[in-house]
Amino acid sequence: MGGFGWPEDFAGLENFRTLFDDPVFRGDLWRGLVLVVLSVAVQLPFALGTAVLLNQRMRGRAVYRAIFFAPYILSEVIAGVLFGMIFLPGSGLADALIEDVPLVGGLAGTWFSDPDTALPTLFAVMTWKYFGFHMMIYLAGLQSIPKEILEAAAIDGAGPWERFRRVTLPLLAPTIRISVFLSVIGAIQLFDLVWVTTGGGPTHSTETMAVSMFQFGFQRYQMGYASAISVVMFAISLVFSLLYQRFALRRDLQGAMTPGGGR
Repeated sequence: MGGFGWPEDFAGLENFRTLFDDPVFRGDLWRGLVLVVLSVAVQLPFALGTAVLLNQRMRGRAVYRAIFFAPYILSEVIAGVLFGMIFLPGSGLADALIEDVPLVGGLAGTWFSDPDTALPTLFAVMTWKYFGFHMMIYLAGLQSIPKEILEAAAIDGAGPWERFRRVTLPLLAPTIRISVFLSVIGAIQLFDLVWVTTGGGPTHSTETMAVSMFQFGFQRYQMGYASAISVVMFAISLVFSLLYQRFALRRDLQGAMTPGGGR
């Protein structure tokens, strides 16, 4: 069996009992929840605002779209190495830019090296990496909204904010729901960016379930424990997917069905 040998002792549910008694794994669950909430509450509104802005007529609009989408094209490894150098304590670009700036100068030398700032720094990198992807999804949704509806609302006296709140946002709702789903699943399964930038440290402050699974499986060779982590991660993703499809995407999926039962 690839050098690991055949299993001899059946542990039953022991790995799961150990897993949920482990404060580090409970911390992984908490950090995963924090990243999910921040992604939905901060990253997606930022992407939506940028998409609305870039959906207007302006000079250089295509260039701005390309610039904002470019980080998503980079691999997580390249992005991780890049920001590992930018946030390098003492000699990184981030320290050089802010060390003399009032109020924020105290952040110099912390970033990924301080447990209190490591997770916010990681989320900032996540936002830079992925918001362009969601921006493009929103742009596609915005361009599918008929201009006649917006023009009719303007003729009726609705201002820009009223048109956005009462016309654009409801018509964009199916796109937003898909974006939220992709963002949550991505945050639950986050691995590459964390592994390259911090490896889960310092003191587990940026560790996720996927990072724990890799550490136990391929560094400590505790395959049973790593398998238990993977089962929990799969179960969380599956339950969320089913519930989200049942309660959030149901109308969208029904709308995609033809009377004959096809899609």
